[in-house]
Amino acid sequence: MTTFIDSHAHVADPAFDIDRTDVVARARQTGALAIVCIGESLAAAARAAQLAADYPGFCYHTAGVHPHDVASFDAPRDLDAIRVEIARGAVAIGECGLDYHYDHSPREVQRAAFGAQLELAAELGKPVVVHTRDAEDDTREMIRAAAANGVRGVLHCYTGSTALAEVAVEGGWYVSFSGIITFKKWDDLALLRLVPDDRLLVESDSPYLAPVPHRGKRNEPAWVSFTVARLADVRRVDVSALGRMTAENTRRLFGLA
Repeated sequence: MTTFIDSHAHVADPAFDIDRTDVVARARQTGALAIVCIGESLAAAARAAQLAADYPGFCYHTAGVHPHDVASFDAPRDLDAIRVEIARGAVAIGECGLDYHYDHSPREVQRAAFGAQLELAAELGKPVVVHTRDAEDDTREMIRAAAANGVRGVLHCYTGSTALAEVAVEGGWYVSFSGIITFKKWDDLALLRLVPDDRLLVESDSPYLAPVPHRGKRNEPAWVSFTVARLADVRRVDVSALGRMTAENTRRLFGLA
């Protein structure tokens, strides 16, 4: 059995309300050593914190504000709320970042909210979980500046360019791949080989983006094993070794026990 850590899952999402206990059990049975439960909003962070309390040492949580939801971002209020979650044991700030594909929030507001969360990460010495889509130039400049300020983080569910991945790696950041890399349309094998061994993470991003052979279904952490297998095949390494390696990388980034 291949072991792994799901570095990015929305297990606190209402999509799992009917069978969350079973979902966590299946993850354990499939080889998951831990799940990082993402708080993409302050409400989601509170739910994820409860999940971490319910499964200590297996589930961990994060807290941040997603770029889709920053139209009403209030820096003093929201940053203080994130500080509270960090004090409760949140292991990272985020999911935050930039999304110019959907533009659910004005771009200048997205940049301000992302910048504020990066500054908080520097202040608290916590890593950042970053969402970026169709915003490579601004993402590149902002993470480069953050890295120079000592901030480390991960570009999650990565589907971007080689250039942005290289900037992240040069800055000491990590790159995480999801079930998207198992889809037939994925053809950027060079990107999957580019990320150094010690900067590579895997994730489900569940309940979204179920990997082949489960594509189209509600995703869950147990299926990260298919992403691990795909990465191992492309990188021509032992699948068990890659699972252990990415798990250790996740522990290092987030300071997991």
